[in-house]
Amino acid sequence: MTNALIQLQNFACDHRGGALLGSVTESPGAVLRQLNITIDRGEKIALVGPSGAGKSTLLSALYLQLRTVTALCPQQLGLVDSLSCYHNIYMAQLERHSTLFNLVNLLVPNKIQVRQVQAITDQLGLTPLLFTTVSKLSGGERQRVAAARALYRGQTVFMGDEPVSNLDPLQGEQVLAHLLEQHETSIVALHDPQLALTLFDRIIGLRCGEVAFDQTASSLSHEQLSQFYSGH
Repeated sequence: MTNALIQLQNFACDHRGGALLGSVTESPGAVLRQLNITIDRGEKIALVGPSGAGKSTLLSALYLQLRTVTALCPQQLGLVDSLSCYHNIYMAQLERHSTLFNLVNLLVPNKIQVRQVQAITDQLGLTPLLFTTVSKLSGGERQRVAAARALYRGQTVFMGDEPVSNLDPLQGEQVLAHLLEQHETSIVALHDPQLALTLFDRIIGLRCGEVAFDQTASSLSHEQLSQFYSGH
């Protein structure tokens, strides 16, 4: 019995993550080209590489194929500024309730849902801001709200695109570690070599839309990753 969650073979896609059919040479819109990647259940994978390497595109492609089992933290976060932290987090489970329930909860937050959300925000230091509108939050606070929303979704797979880039190093490591602990499988795009080496068991390096390396974190050093980012 295979443990593979997803397999990409000679995979090419455009900037939206959509698979391209036919020869890659006939697809000038290809951002990712001829990727061969297998991701097993239980893996913690960091996607690294300079800006424009294809990390976000690869995440989009993987999400399109695994969205029913995935909690996503996109780079733009996807928060509704006019709503509170609570309501932004609660949106992770909108489809699990009726339209009427969701409408009533918008006007008068349901006590059971509030307790469930607060159990998550307690872990992320967000509970004092639970009913603050997102528009009033800092960049780091907004990222923690997006992380809480992903946790509230309750899926087995977590995908994040620079999910802690606006947090200080210590808090960023703590939040990301918590996200990884709460999901069976994680695939995260990062610019921070130290986080990749500290929290992940496998690192995939992308450059110009292709896999430059695919190695265990224990086989790489901070110096090697720094050189990779600098183009050496």
